[in-house]
Amino acid sequence: MLDEKLESLSQKLGHRFTHPDLLRSAITHRSRGRMHNERLEFLGDSILNFTIASELYHRFPKAREGDLTRMRALLVRGETLAQIARDLSLGEYLHLGLGERKSGGQQRESILADALEAIIGALYLEGGFPLCHSRILVWFESRLENLTPGTSQKDAKTRLQEYLQSKREALPEYQIVEVSGDAHNPLFKVQCVVRILNKPVFGIANSRRKAEQAAADQALEILNDRKH
Repeated sequence: MLDEKLESLSQKLGHRFTHPDLLRSAITHRSRGRMHNERLEFLGDSILNFTIASELYHRFPKAREGDLTRMRALLVRGETLAQIARDLSLGEYLHLGLGERKSGGQQRESILADALEAIIGALYLEGGFPLCHSRILVWFESRLENLTPGTSQKDAKTRLQEYLQSKREALPEYQIVEVSGDAHNPLFKVQCVVRILNKPVFGIANSRRKAEQAAADQALEILNDRKH
């Protein structure tokens, strides 16, 4: 039986688990104890790579192998997975050891990315590949739509800058608003101000560069939604 918190997470994921222990394991970091999500992460990583590769193969029938490889790498990298995890508010549900939580582990890119892969593994064990496949495509749909084979897969900051320049708008401004965690493992929160948006967007990562990229990616998603 799902408790209130797992029920809330299930709703965000788009599937109500009939085996709640699978979901509970998927969101448990190794800092919490012996029963953690690393085996599920291993499984989910393989399923994610296959699913994205298959989708790219069928979506872009004329794309060359090199373009498919670059697009897949862009989609399955830790930065992208962590951003999707943040879209799902996954950090709020993670089971972490006390030290990891105090150091901001619930927003650390690697932990979020690993947890998302573990959830994919749990979905596979829960309902097989069709369930897993459908949820992955929902989470990645906007990013798949923005891919163009044959072009260099530019990072989010570059794409945001080029978009704003094409509209003759002011360039984005980035600023660190918070640094948390230990000195040897800091967590950066960066604000990105885009004048045509109503409010700033934020990115969180274990380096300033990655946090800026995450913030730019958020801004691009909002701008892309405005087109539809």
